[in-house]
Amino acid sequence: MLEGKAVVRETDMPEVVQNHVMELAYQALDAHEVNDCQSIAYYIKQKLDEAYGPAWNSVVGKDFGCCIAHLCGSFIFFRVEMMEFLIFKDGKDFSESREEAIGVQQKSKN
Repeated sequence: MLEGKAVVRETDMPEVVQNHVMELAYQALDAHEVNDCQSIAYYIKQKLDEAYGPAWNSVVGKDFGCCIAHLCGSFIFFRVEMMEFLIFKDGKDFSESREEAIGVQQKSKN
């Protein structure tokens, strides 16, 4: 397990959700080998889907690039020692129209 303090690099999540996500990351690190990034990511995604509804994404690793779109208020990128975590939600559900997604983003900005 990595025991370092989580360092948030970028986020737009409410603080209570940030704390939950980081706690899930520590739980995943306790439950899985540090080099098993896929299992760590799956654990976090599954727990977030249960807690906040489907469509969460979790990327875990030491070296990766990305280009994503996400719902406002659902993004966090943080590091625990050498392991990095990118967590975000890409929509309420897969039947949501583009207009509904834009409406959700505009509401969360207010």
